[in-house]
Amino acid sequence: MFLIAAGGAAAVSPSGIALGRDEPGPLGRGGQGHAQLAPRWGKGIEGQRRADLGNGDFLNPILAGDYPDPTILKDGDDYYMTHSSFDASPGLVIWHSRDLVNWVPIGSALERPLGTVFAVDLVKHGGRYYIYIPFMKAPWSRDLKDFANIYVIHADSMQGPWSEPIDLGIGGLIDPGHVVGEDGERYLFLSGINRVKLSRDGLSTEGKVEKVYDGWKYPDDWITEAYSLEGPKLLRRGKWFYIISAVGGTGGPATGHMVIVARSPSVNGPWENCPHNPIVRTTDQDEQWWSRGHATAVEGPNGNWYFVYHGYENGYRTLGRQTLLEPIEWTSDGWPRAIGGDLSRPLPKPSASRTAEHGIARSDTFAAAAMGTRWTFYSAAPEEAARARFGTDGLDLKGKGTGVQDCSPLTQMVGDRAYEISVDMELTGDVQGGLLLFFNDRMYLGMGHDGKKMTTYRGGKAAYWQEPAPATRRLHLKIVNDCNIVTFYYSADGRGWTRHYVRSETSGYHANTMDDLVSLRPALFAAGEGSVRFRNFTYRAL
Repeated sequence: MFLIAAGGAAAVSPSGIALGRDEPGPLGRGGQGHAQLAPRWGKGIEGQRRADLGNGDFLNPILAGDYPDPTILKDGDDYYMTHSSFDASPGLVIWHSRDLVNWVPIGSALERPLGTVFAVDLVKHGGRYYIYIPFMKAPWSRDLKDFANIYVIHADSMQGPWSEPIDLGIGGLIDPGHVVGEDGERYLFLSGINRVKLSRDGLSTEGKVEKVYDGWKYPDDWITEAYSLEGPKLLRRGKWFYIISAVGGTGGPATGHMVIVARSPSVNGPWENCPHNPIVRTTDQDEQWWSRGHATAVEGPNGNWYFVYHGYENGYRTLGRQTLLEPIEWTSDGWPRAIGGDLSRPLPKPSASRTAEHGIARSDTFAAAAMGTRWTFYSAAPEEAARARFGTDGLDLKGKGTGVQDCSPLTQMVGDRAYEISVDMELTGDVQGGLLLFFNDRMYLGMGHDGKKMTTYRGGKAAYWQEPAPATRRLHLKIVNDCNIVTFYYSADGRGWTRHYVRSETSGYHANTMDDLVSLRPALFAAGEGSVRFRNFTYRAL
C-alpha cells in the first residue's frame, strides 16, 4: 500500500518539473499490519509530520489532519487558505504561506458560527477580503431559514476583524464560488452548478438563481458514491473562464471523488467540458490518497500552477480529508493537466526558499486562550464561549449536559498517524470530566471520571467494563493512538501510570461509518453542573 522504491530517477513533465522522486521510508508501524515501506515526512513541532523535507522536496499532505474543501487565495507574494469547519466554534481558521507547503494559522474568521459550516470561498475584490459561507441548519441554530443558507463575511485585512455574517438570501444550495465576469460584474456559482449575480459590493444578490452547467458525466460503471456535482471554483486565465468542480461524492468508495473542468470564453457560457476529464481521480484502492477532489487552481511562487484539494489517507480515514498539493500544467490548447503522478512520493517544492515555519504546537498550558487556532467547541451555541476560562492555573471548563453526547466538548485537530496526549484533570462540584478521542456526538472513546468512579467510553457509549481506577477528584489521563490501536492510561501523580485494561482498534471511526464528514481528534469534556480544571495538556507525535 505504501511501497516506495529506493534509488529511482525522477520523471520530468513536458513543462520541465521533476516529478515523483523516489524516497526510501521506514517500515510501517504494527497497528496497520503492513509489510511495505511507508513514506517518510519531515518533522515539525512536537514531532508532528510536515510536508517540507528540507531538501527542496515536499511530501503530501501539506496540511495533515482534517482540513477539507480547501479554498486558497494568492495575494501578491502571500497565500491564504481556509477550509470547511463544520461544527467547530470558532470556525474558519485562516492559514498563511509563502511557498504553498509551509503554513501557519493567523486566526479564526468566524467567531460565532450560525450553523454547520460547509465549503466556503475565500476571495479578494477591490482591496477587500470576502468569505462566502454555506451555513447548514444545526440543532443549536437560530433564524436560519433553510437547511442550507449562503452568507458572506468581509474584512479590510486577512487578520480581521471580520464582519458579522450577512444573509444573501440563497437557500437550498452550498459550495459558493466567486468570480468577476468579463462585464465587470460579480457572480456566485453554487452547487448544481447554479449561478446568481451579486451586487457590486458583493453583499447582496441581484436577480434569481439559475442553472448554468450540467457537469461532465463519467461512465455509469465507475465505482462512486453519487454523482454530486459540487464545489465550483472559478478561474479566469487568458481568454477563458474555467469551472473546476467535483463529482462522484466526497465519501464512499476510494475511487469516487474526482476533479473535472469546463471552460467558456464568457462567464455566461456555454461551457465546454475538458476532453481529458477527470483531471484528478483515485483509480485504485491501493493508492495512498483516496477520494481526491474539491480542487482550486493557484499559481505558485515559481510561476508554475498547482491544484490544492483534499483526500483521505489510505488506512487512516480517521484523520479526515487532508489538504494535498499537486502540480498541473497547461496544455497547448489551454486545458489543465495534473502531473503529480504518485502522490506517495516526494515532489519538488514550488519555491526553493529555505524551510519556513509550519503548523502550531498542540500542547497547551492554558495560560492564554488559543480558541480557533488550537481549540474549538463542538456543536456549541454562540454564547458558550464563556464556558472556557483560561489562566495561569489552567483551563476552567464549565460543565454542560448529562454526558459526552450533549456536553459540546473542547476539541483540537490532529494529523499524525501515531501520537500521545495527556492532561491533568481536577473536578469541582457535580461533574464528570475526561479525555477523549472524539469523532462526533455519536462516536467517541476515552475515559471519564466523576470523583467516585471511572467510566470507559467506546463506540460512542459507556462500555460495560468497570475500570478499577481510584475514587479521586484529581487524576492524570493519557491516551496513546498508535496507528489506530488506542491505549488508555491514568495516574495519580503524572509519573507512575496504570494501563487501562481494555485496548481499542479505531480504524472504523470515520465518515463512512458515521455519515459525518469530520475526523477522530483529541477532546476535553465536562458534563454536569460543576466544572473541570485542566492543566498541562501535552501532545507528542510518535
